[in-house]
Amino acid sequence: QADLVESGGGVVQPGDSLRLACTIRSTFTIAFKGWYRQAPGKERELVASWKGARRSANYSDSVQGRFTISTDKSKNTMFLQMDSLKPEDTAVYSCTGMGTSLPYWGQGTQVTVSS
Repeated sequence: QADLVESGGGVVQPGDSLRLACTIRSTFTIAFKGWYRQAPGKERELVASWKGARRSANYSDSVQGRFTISTDKSKNTMFLQMDSLKPEDTAVYSCTGMGTSLPYWGQGTQVTVSS
């Protein structure tokens, strides 16, 4: 059994920061893959992908320079640091990981950016 548990969402003002966390609770190995978001009425968007072997990340153009992905292997947790938040960043953010052959998803955490 595997669970990806997200935390850290909330309501903030434009220009504020938030840090999301995704913790894996599993009896087998799951590799972190990244963070997606989905805003109401829009398709799901990959905002940050993680390549664990290289410890490198790629970002969508919409968040490049503002969001940073990182991991803490000792805590089996992946983070998404979000700075200079904009109203258009409002969405449900979900983390994803990959098992041997199947992807796993968290339940999502709401981020709302509003003045």
